[in-house]
Amino acid sequence: MSRPTAVRGPAILGVDPFSRAGLSDPTAVDTAIRETAAVVWSPQYGVWFTGRHEIVEQVFRDYETFESSAGTGLTNTKKSENWRTPSVILENDPPGHTKYRRVMTSILSQRVVRRLTEDFQRQADDLVDSVVGAGEFDAADLAETFPLTVLPDAVGVAPEGRRHLLPYSNLNFQAMGPHNEFYDAAVAAAEEASAFVNWQMRRDALAPGGLGQTIYGYVDAGEISEEDAGMLVRTFLSAGIDTTVFGIQFALKALAENPDAWSALRDDPALARKAFEEALRWNPPSPYIGRTTACATDLAGTSIGEGEKVIMALGAANRDPRRWTDPDEYDITRDASGHLAFGTGIHGCVGQMMARMEASCLLSALARRVQTIELAGEPVPFYSNWLRGFEALPVRVTLR
Repeated sequence: MSRPTAVRGPAILGVDPFSRAGLSDPTAVDTAIRETAAVVWSPQYGVWFTGRHEIVEQVFRDYETFESSAGTGLTNTKKSENWRTPSVILENDPPGHTKYRRVMTSILSQRVVRRLTEDFQRQADDLVDSVVGAGEFDAADLAETFPLTVLPDAVGVAPEGRRHLLPYSNLNFQAMGPHNEFYDAAVAAAEEASAFVNWQMRRDALAPGGLGQTIYGYVDAGEISEEDAGMLVRTFLSAGIDTTVFGIQFALKALAENPDAWSALRDDPALARKAFEEALRWNPPSPYIGRTTACATDLAGTSIGEGEKVIMALGAANRDPRRWTDPDEYDITRDASGHLAFGTGIHGCVGQMMARMEASCLLSALARRVQTIELAGEPVPFYSNWLRGFEALPVRVTLR
């Protein structure tokens, strides 16, 4: 007599990615997500995680099955109200997404980025000159100051309110995770920030000639509404700064810990782009992004019902040994193309060329002025549900 076949349940994730312990050891969390199974279930949060490169890329590209319009964090925003109005580009799907994507792609085209590069490079050179002479400085501050200056300048943001941008952006990312202690602290810190951003999104609050006013030009052309334009300006203010800041931080940390990589960059500052790309693979500043199933589906042999959350673990995928050789090593000679820090497919980060340009300007400016760089103390991590970076990153340099 044959025995009945046992029905196996899903693989269970045995760690809490959003606890203080989990955030203190992100590599261990990434490894658990990726190596427990191709797709794992978190009963604590009621969501699926996947951390294998091939599967994450599949989810990104299959936008019809895995939709963005229900939110890109843990919360299904079609069922539960979010703290802010959904983004018309990040939390939208075709055909609606297509129009806004086209506008933002034009606003941040290669031509526009090239036009801004000379001024960004000048500001990077000046900023580096102002800090390296001391011999020791906080690289976390350097990585924050530069994007927080040049991008708002380019958009046309009023100088007097820029102190609100990081608290607002921090709340945006913390809210994608659970409503825990880190979310509560972000809510308290951003008490005035939302009012500023809502004011700054308006046409008459933006400086003439900036990228923000260029977006409003599409209103005048009859292509988008005034409200749509404000929402696209908000994208710059909520998603375009923190990720670049933390990406530069990880590049600086990697270069300070790997003298051979720093020597290569110092000898050829044109390698700044490669140094940044490898840092994004090694430690993506935004390690998770969520999708929601538009229909029941099978993902890597796991049955997932309609309306369920799938969280792609980008930090795990970017160190997947099935995709990368020696994935835990920072290797400036590596071809890092194919990393998923910017996503891929129709929702790939629309501002990635700008982020790459900003990072290349700052890293190349350092390479031209600094002979050696090393850590001068223990980095202080920044605790976030949806970002990785540092509160402090002390470094010591000698000048060329």
